Amino acid sequence: MEVIIDKNSGYCFGVEFAIKMAEDEMEVSDKLYCLGDIVHNDMEVKRLNQKGLIVIDRDQLQQLNNCKVLIRAHGEPPETYRTAIENNLELIDASCPVVLKLQHRVKTAFDKMEKEKGQIVIYGKKGHAEVIGLTGQTMEKAIVVMEDKDLDKIDFSKPITLFSQTTKSTKGFYDLKSKIEEKIKAEKGVLNEVDFNANDSICRQVSNREPQLSKFAGENDVIIFVSGKKSSNGKALYQVCKNINPKSYFVENETEIDLSWINPQDKVGICGATSTPMWLMEQVLRYIQSMEKELVLEKS
Repeated sequence: MEVIIDKNSGYCFGVEFAIKMAEDEMEVSDKLYCLGDIVHNDMEVKRLNQKGLIVIDRDQLQQLNNCKVLIRAHGEPPETYRTAIENNLELIDASCPVVLKLQHRVKTAFDKMEKEKGQIVIYGKKGHAEVIGLTGQTMEKAIVVMEDKDLDKIDFSKPITLFSQTTKSTKGFYDLKSKIEEKIKAEKGVLNEVDFNANDSICRQVSNREPQLSKFAGENDVIIFVSGKKSSNGKALYQVCKNINPKSYFVENETEIDLSWINPQDKVGICGATSTPMWLMEQVLRYIQSMEKELVLEKS
């Protein structure tokens, strides 16, 4: 049996940057709060919690005064920064540069759409940390679309500017783009740039992983995809693997692995989301290797 880790998997730049900022700050501070899970991976959140990172929600943020709060890679809406000023909070801002640039683009487009009585549509998961930051740029007027039924929220007789949460599936974005175009044509009989402006704002570190993962999934007999269950990016990338290799399995850690998935002669590939730490994938690799003898006995 051969077990390998996908060299392209693991943290994206934004997540790696946020975790490094948190660890550096905890070396000099007695206490550091983080607004929401720093990464959508419970194993990593637990590791950092043991180092002193305290996860809080927005209600708890309102009660804090005179302390340090980390803004994670997902970014935050304007109201968070207003709260920080009012409560004398020092923000350690680890917002991903890609997300910050997108927030600016959404704000600029929203100002334009307001003048034209148009709509901002965001392809993403309602309530996701990044999406909260994006809708905050639009005074909460942006329409968040995830499934076909969400299209009913859009007025196709008015101008539409479309963006995407940075970690969504590229295929999902272009499928949505096509559906909106069809709806506009059905409503107006014609489609032009005034009616619809689609912006593929998916992070290239995310979209580039799709073809890389497709190749990796095809090169291995079994895929063990390691990701936090709350990771939007994890769900999207796992589906990429599953589409290529039906023997792809989603686990949060090694305890969820069922040895019946693996045969002793299999080539096993381990990969993960942009929020999956390398140490966790290595832990999964060591576990599978340690169970090789048991697998041989079980299958013989």
